[in-house]
Amino acid sequence: MTKNIKKKGGNQSTEILFGFHPVLEALKTKKREFFEIYISKNITNRTNQIISIAQVQNITVKEINTDQLSKLTGSDQHQSIAAKVSIYPYFKLSDILDTKKTNKESVFLLADNICDPRNLGALIRTAYATGINSIIIPKNRAVMPSPLVSKVSAGALEHIKIIMVINMTKTIQEMKKKGIWIIGMDHKSSNVLWEFDFTFPIAIVIGAEEKGIRPLVKKNCDFLISIPQKGNVSSLNASVAGALVMYEAFRQAHPKR
Repeated sequence: MTKNIKKKGGNQSTEILFGFHPVLEALKTKKREFFEIYISKNITNRTNQIISIAQVQNITVKEINTDQLSKLTGSDQHQSIAAKVSIYPYFKLSDILDTKKTNKESVFLLADNICDPRNLGALIRTAYATGINSIIIPKNRAVMPSPLVSKVSAGALEHIKIIMVINMTKTIQEMKKKGIWIIGMDHKSSNVLWEFDFTFPIAIVIGAEEKGIRPLVKKNCDFLISIPQKGNVSSLNASVAGALVMYEAFRQAHPKR
């Protein structure tokens, strides 16, 4: 089945989103341009939902077999749907600092050299669930917001503003000028997570999976906090640690929920 409606891709860089939620949320937010949507022959109610939206937005829908979808996406976890779309549209630091009025509920996330796409995807999913809509990542030595990241985030990536910066330390300094306090996660810190006051504008810094926050970035944090734990494991997974601190900040901002 091929719909007779079409959008031309031109010379724009594209990638293949896959999975029901990434494709659906990208259609909803309209931050990306859609060139084609691919579905398997196993039509379901969820597939029909995508087709209906595609028809309204004048997007080509093609029917291909499951093996072709797996080859196209490089994954067997495509859930019978994929889409050729423009690459993720990054935002600028000024987009979140100049237009967003910071208050005691303003929370930002800085992912310092996260290299595992599953960790970044999980962090994005939690960030969106806790009301954080701006995430800053470094340009080098870190995973980018790929289709796999969108899949792991259950489509939350399509709602989040990702800001890619060259210099994380300089970025932190600019955020401080806007009245934002920088909170770094460090398992060696004596400041315990649930004893910390998060009720002011903050940016939470989560470090790389094995090495944690880089030394210069850590030096520029206003506070370092830790998550107490038992056992012989040296530190928590980056996405787990990030989830705990984001939800603690959310709990303090919404004590009656």
